[in-house]
Amino acid sequence: MIRVTLPPHLRKLAHVDGEVKLDVAGQITQRSVLDALEARYPMLRGTIRDHVTQRRRAFVRFFACGEDLSHESPDAPLPDAVAIGAESFMIVGAIAGG
Repeated sequence: MIRVTLPPHLRKLAHVDGEVKLDVAGQITQRSVLDALEARYPMLRGTIRDHVTQRRRAFVRFFACGEDLSHESPDAPLPDAVAIGAESFMIVGAIAGG
């Protein structure tokens, strides 16, 4: 069971409270987790990744085990702690300013 933490605006859009728990088949990667998340909550399609390119949106970041995974390959395996459900895969809305 994979645990995913969403930012407040995406939790509201998906009508969920707290963490989302997902069954993900196969290798646990950013792509497989996001595919499972969007399959279960279709209203999130296009909010985290671009519809066409499937690239991460500019103001969305991915974290797990205290590391920023935003620039990792979407097909790179996520840390073992995420794969076994000990740690959550966090989707965070980035803040810009000057």
